[in-house]
Amino acid sequence: MCSHQTPCPLATAADREAAHTLAAHADQGWSLLCNHVVIFDDTGQLLPDGKIIEPRRRSFAGLTMQGAA
Repeated sequence: MCSHQTPCPLATAADREAAHTLAAHADQGWSLLCNHVVIFDDTGQLLPDGKIIEPRRRSFAGLTMQGAA
C-alpha cells in the first residue's frame, strides 16, 4: 500500500493521521491519506472499512469567563 520510507501508519493504528497526504481538498474540507483514511477539517475521519471516527470536541469544563459581569 505505502511506498514511503518509513511506511505510513496503518488505518487501524492510533497514529493513523501521521500518514502522508495523497490528495488535499481544502475547499471541500477533507484530505485523503496514504493509508486510505479520509480526514475532515472538523477532525472527523472515515476509515477504509467504512468506520466513522467522530470529530474530537474540546472540553470547556472548568473554564471561566474573565471580565464577565
